[in-house]
Amino acid sequence: MALYLVQHGRSLPKDQDLQKGLSQEGAAETERIAQVAKGYGIRVSKITHSGKTRARQTAEIFEAALKPPGGIHERSGLNPMDDVTVFADTIDSTEAGMLVGHLPFMERLTAYLITGSFEKPVFKFQNSGIVCLDKDPVTQSWIIKWTLMPHIE
Repeated sequence: MALYLVQHGRSLPKDQDLQKGLSQEGAAETERIAQVAKGYGIRVSKITHSGKTRARQTAEIFEAALKPPGGIHERSGLNPMDDVTVFADTIDSTEAGMLVGHLPFMERLTAYLITGSFEKPVFKFQNSGIVCLDKDPVTQSWIIKWTLMPHIE
């Protein structure tokens, strides 16, 4: 099953919002990407996010669009500098889960799942973007199946 990795939407600067919630632009971009994902028929079993406000708000927007039967859940281990090797061992590849987190964690997790090393990036995330990973049916190795980004950069 697919694993959907999402970097939270753009947030307000700390001097405007101590919790660094989503900016209007961040919420709008997340909504646009969530609606495109819905239009493509993306099915997610549940959405897991870090405890940070911007990740929760991003997860809520995706939940409203994709309506995962398992809802949304907060989980530790998805913060920017958390250990991707520990987290990777907990991923259930039998369900189509979405993880909403932060940089550099999301880029490091992607690299680790694909190459076995988190030190060499394999993909550059964007706020609100989705990277879909899946297991190759022959090798059972993680691969990048597709991505959906708010901007072409």
